[in-house]
Formats: sequence, structure tokens, C-alpha cells
Amino acid sequence: MVVKYAVLPLVALLTVSTSSASAENPLRIERLQPCGERFSQPTQTFCLVASGLEDDDVQLMLSGSPLVPSRIERQGQRLRVTVDGETQSAPLWLEQRQRQSNPVWLSLQGSHVIAATDDEVAENMDGVTSYVDLISLIIEEEYDGLEEAQRLAEKYGAEVVGQIPPLNTYQLRLPVEDLVARDALVLRLGSELSVDAVVVEESNAEESTEDGIEQDASPPPEAHDQEWAANRFLDAVNFYQRRLNPDHDDIDTHPVRIGVIERNVDFDTPDFADYLGDCRQSATRTCVYATDAAEPDGHGTTVAGILAAAWNEGGNSGFLRGLDSVGPGFDVIVDRGSDAGITANVAASVNLVEDGARLLNWSFGIHRVGTVDINGDEVDSLVRSGIAMDGYEELLEEFFLWLRREHPDVVVVNSAGNASSFSGRDDYRLPSSFVTDQLFVVGGHERSGEEVAVEDVRYAIKRDASNIDMRVDITAAACVRASTAREGEQGEPHCGTSYSTPLVTGLLAAMMSIDPTLTPAQLRILLRRSALPIGEEFDFEPTDADDLTAPILPSERAHDLNHPDIGLSARLDMYKALDLTVQSLERAR
Repeated sequence: MVVKYAVLPLVALLTVSTSSASAENPLRIERLQPCGERFSQPTQTFCLVASGLEDDDVQLMLSGSPLVPSRIERQGQRLRVTVDGETQSAPLWLEQRQRQSNPVWLSLQGSHVIAATDDEVAENMDGVTSYVDLISLIIEEEYDGLEEAQRLAEKYGAEVVGQIPPLNTYQLRLPVEDLVARDALVLRLGSELSVDAVVVEESNAEESTEDGIEQDASPPPEAHDQEWAANRFLDAVNFYQRRLNPDHDDIDTHPVRIGVIERNVDFDTPDFADYLGDCRQSATRTCVYATDAAEPDGHGTTVAGILAAAWNEGGNSGFLRGLDSVGPGFDVIVDRGSDAGITANVAASVNLVEDGARLLNWSFGIHRVGTVDINGDEVDSLVRSGIAMDGYEELLEEFFLWLRREHPDVVVVNSAGNASSFSGRDDYRLPSSFVTDQLFVVGGHERSGEEVAVEDVRYAIKRDASNIDMRVDITAAACVRASTAREGEQGEPHCGTSYSTPLVTGLLAAMMSIDPTLTPAQLRILLRRSALPIGEEFDFEPTDADDLTAPILPSERAHDLNHPDIGLSARLDMYKALDLTVQSLERAR
């Protein structure tokens, strides 16, 4: 699939007077969200929060064309922008006095839910922060979702405030002031014939730092600087540069768009400083679109950095960025829509898929209250109540059914989690427990410290915190260095399956760029056939506690029943996966 930007019929320059701002401040877009009336309107309105704007004229650029001034309202560092309904999603950035801001992705697809404020959340009986008056209704498919949601809102004195139309899901603000009244109204709404499920959001208020983000608090291994060697990261970059070089005219590469469900990226870091303005002036380079973060070592910056950070700047090193000299031009769109937890993540994912993303990176997950780890101890982080998990499960099921029906070529890559628990138990872990060809689940490993060859099963061991079991497709290095504020500095190590996941996402993007016809099932086959072994040797079925991933099967080793890898778990081999992808393409010709 070749992704192209629309050329928009937009004219004139934005000429507005700005409030005072320091000339030394970099020009940044810190937030972009839909605002105003969003239902059945011929136009869409977005509210933008910037920093670094001066008193001079400023241009707001959409896909390289300046927006019409009459469509923009301005107050200080805030802009309100109205675009026509026929406008296509595209990169948006600010220009002022030869300065350019970070580009953000303006999606016109329309799925968006709002987050609660500090005054709109409360702690429930399980000790989990829950939204008081915001819930979402999944409407049965035979109904017009918006029409039915508005009817129910009128019936119960509520208001429709958000929507995910492809999933027939609509967010309501209820006329309640506490959780008791909310739960009573949720029961009444859930009994309506037109309502498939009610989604109760359990998450911190907006601007929270948790919201399903996978954290691993255990210390990194001593050799954390060499972690990616276990996945042959540099060998893969070298192979792609050599084999896909334009001098070899037998294989044409294709652009791939990747959606990363994270809040923002710090463009002040050396890792991302050259992504400002119109990135797509160069057809072959990797581009990053995201709102700006305040700190260099945030979760989104680190996850996106594994895909797209500049090399040799002292911080992270992006896999796709390493392919720029011969690459087709990868788009990395970092967006989660709002801070409304799992529901917002799903809404942003729907928008990104409708905007052409072939891959989604989901470095998040949650556990049900009462989940136990492999030692029998109760998990105490990223837990949600039973009522919330039931709603999330219904919402995620609707998402994957829609994906299979409308976008069967899209792949979602999800972190297994860091609770030393089980990824595949659908009663206790989401979203990794879903069984579908379009969901890849990634566990985490670390270097063992043994002086053996990279192909040796002893080269890497499971990261203690990583979730396990047969639903995990593959493991990848869990530790990475974060981006830094200044060039040449060494970032702090961050560990977790959150950082294993984008290694697999980046590799799959490279594989898709070589052969865009690969289906999710074919990609999984190539990933598993190329995998290196990890884990101890058992009879064919190891015990649960040592079942790091689905065991390597004879069919994944040329049907050699005596192959030493049979029954072991799978460790990512980025180089071999690319090699097999090229071989597969050549055989198909």
C-alpha cells in the first residue's frame, strides 16, 4: 500500500497578531484536540496549544499549504482552527520568523473521546481512580449509533460528548455527581435493548502519567548497552542498507505508515531536533509527527525513539531512522487523541488506521483486580475493576472485529506487560489476551552475561518482570537508553516490554516496505521462523512459569523434529527476518 499526502486547495497566509513570547523559546505545538460541535457538522474545529509564539505574524501550515486566516481564531498561545469536512488528514505545523514547529498529525476521521478533569474522578471500592460522569455506550450494530446515543442521552438527561463511529461507540456525560449514582445509571443504560455494552473508564485525570503505560521498576542488566545485539539490530540495518540499495534494482521498497499510541515526543532532544517543519520534503527519510513533550525521557519519547531517533547523538537510536539512506520514507505518527485511558487509545487507533497506518504500536496494557503473578502474589499496578475490564473487553473486541472486516492487512503490536504474570488469560489481562492474527504480543528479555554466540540459547534470558505464556509471540530486548536534553550525553536506561514492542513494530514496518502484500499471518510466520531460541530445554510442553512464548514448532524449523530449537521460546532476530522476507518475495516472483 503506497501512502500519499493529499494536495489541499488552501490559499492565502495566516496573518495574526500574537501575544508576547520569548524569542529564545523554540516554536512548539504542545497539544492538538478536536473542540466545539463535532457531530454531523460540515466542518471540524480543533484547538491548538503552542509555546514560543512571538508578536509577529505566523503561518499555520497543513500538508505544506498555509491555512486561510479567516478559519483561525487566536488568543495568546492558543489557536482555534476550523477546516472543511472534505479536507484530508495531513501534517500540521507552525512557521514564524524562519522558525518551524514540530509537525503534528491532524486527523479528520472524527473519532475522539474527552478526558475527565481532577474534579470528575473518584476512587472506587477497589482503590482505582474512576471517571464519575463520563461513560461510553457500544450501540448494537443494527442501530444508527449517533441517533440512538442522542435518544438515550435525552431520555436519561445526559449529553453526547465523544464518539468512535466505526465501532458504533459514543461517549456520554451523565447527570451524576458520585460513583453510586453513576453505577445506578450504568445499570439502567446497560438494560436498554439497543446497548451492547457500557464502558466505564478507570484512569487518572487528564495529563496523568499512568493510563496503562507499562513500567518495569527492576534494575537494568549490567550490559544494558549491548541489549539490542541479542536481536541482531545492527546486522538488520546493515542488511537493509545493502540489499535494498537502489543499486539493486530488483526490489522496490514501499512507504509504510506507523501509528504509535503515546502522548507526545520531546523535539528539543538531539534525537528529534531535525524533525521540525515539512519533514516530507525528502521522500526517503523517516518522519515523526507528534505534539511536544516537556521532558526528554518520557515514555512516548523513548518508545518513538526506538523507531525514529537520530543516531550517534548520545541518546536513543531509531531502527527505521537507520534505514533512511535507502528507505522508502516511513511515517511515525505519535498520537493518543486525549488522556481518556483505554477508550482514547482505541479512538486514536481507529483514526490512525483510517488514515492509512499499516501498523499500530500499543505499549500499554491493564490487569483485572485480583490478578496474580507467577509466584502467586497479587499484581498491584495497572489494575482495573471487573466492571471496567468487562467494558474494555467488549470495546477491544469491537475494534478487532472491525479491523478484520475493514482493514485485514493492519497489524497491532502489543506489549506483554511487566507484572511477572500471564499475558494470555483473558479474564485478567488486556489487550494481550486477544487471539487474532492481527495482534502480535511481545515479551521482554535481557542479556545473560554468558560469553556465548548470539545464536546460543544461553545468550539472553527472560526479563524477570516480563509477562509470559503461550500467547506471547516473541521476546525482544527490554532495555534501552532514553533520549537526552543535550547532545553527547548518555541517557538513563529504561526497561520494560514497552520498549521491546517497538523493536518488533519497526522490524515489521521494514518487512512490509519490502513486500507490502504480506498478510498478518505471513508476517507472524516469518517472524517465528527467523527467531532465535531463548529459555531452558524441556520436554515439548514446559511448565507455565518457564513458557516464555509460544514454543517453537517443527513447522518453524523446516519440519525437522530433531532440531534443538523445538519446544524452546522465541527471541527476535531482526536480520534473519528481513533476509527471509527478501527470499519469500523472490520465490513468489
